[in-house]
Amino acid sequence: MNAGENEIRMEKPATALRRGWTTGACATAATQAALTALLGGNFPDPVTITLPKGERPAFPLAREVRGEGWALAGIVKDAGDDPDVTHGALVSARIRRIDSGSGIVFKAGDGVGTVTKAGLPIGVGEPAINPVPRRMMSEVVHELCASYGIAPDIEIEISIENGAELAEKTWNPRLGIVGGLSVLGTTGVVHPFSCSAWIHSIHRGIDVARAEGLPHVLGATGSTSEKTAQTFYSLPDIACLDMGDFAGGLLKYLRAHPVPRLTIAGGFAKLTKLAQGALDLHSGRSQVDMQWLADRTSGLGAQSDMTGRILQANTALEVLQITSAAGLDLPAEVASAARATALATLRGAAVEVDVMVTDRSGTLLAHAR
Repeated sequence: MNAGENEIRMEKPATALRRGWTTGACATAATQAALTALLGGNFPDPVTITLPKGERPAFPLAREVRGEGWALAGIVKDAGDDPDVTHGALVSARIRRIDSGSGIVFKAGDGVGTVTKAGLPIGVGEPAINPVPRRMMSEVVHELCASYGIAPDIEIEISIENGAELAEKTWNPRLGIVGGLSVLGTTGVVHPFSCSAWIHSIHRGIDVARAEGLPHVLGATGSTSEKTAQTFYSLPDIACLDMGDFAGGLLKYLRAHPVPRLTIAGGFAKLTKLAQGALDLHSGRSQVDMQWLADRTSGLGAQSDMTGRILQANTALEVLQITSAAGLDLPAEVASAARATALATLRGAAVEVDVMVTDRSGTLLAHAR
């Protein structure tokens, strides 16, 4: 999810959804409140910030503490109706003045990770605070320091309560971000059930794999097929890209940023949709075409009565059961056609592709390579 946000995907309900605020927006608001208290003596509550697109949300403070030469403000993140692992987390900023000429320095407090691998937008050894949140916080510091007539030599330490535990539910461990969550956000706004954060995480996973010089990456539709393919090839965790339903997001990014070899793994139904040419495999945005399956089965020598049964089938699993009982290798047809879709989407990029189709228990049904 992004590495930390939008990690859990669910069906979008029919009712209007309430949007929320990114971790970066919360960290910026906490920074503004703490620095205002440090320089002026009082914590603004609520604290209002300006987001990159000009919106001005107000955040109530959940925590305010002052010590000798420092101030801390905390805000409880509200992700709206998005199933975000950081929803409800306390995001705090501890602010202190530092030596003249130091500029603005970011530190990872408890629950914020540190970057240990190249390929991310933040350098190795740096706190996992992404560029846009850094810019938002820096703008707050420059503005407030200018208003008090002092140089912006400020240390910003961001912490997220229980962040280390929450990070285990995100991509951070695979991306080489250790010790906690990332401070994310490009607009400051969390749009419920957005696909963009997931695709962004896929892109960052490819960036890290390329920076590490990995020759082989894996994109799987789910954890069962991922485990099968990862074990088959003895791939490290960092090579496993959480493709999910977003085959197009993976393939199009690899087209411009190639890795020598890609394995796509998934269940029969999901990869049937890829074989049909769909690049978004979500059930709400693409469906298994029974006529397509029937045509493929006919090509394998199926009789007309079997074709009729396939056209009347309720699910792809039922089609698989029908054809398997007749000794017809339909998964091989699906794997081959899915590979063809992947290659067509890559448009000649220097990426070798193979496709693995598994059943629900992880048993390998077909392998096109």
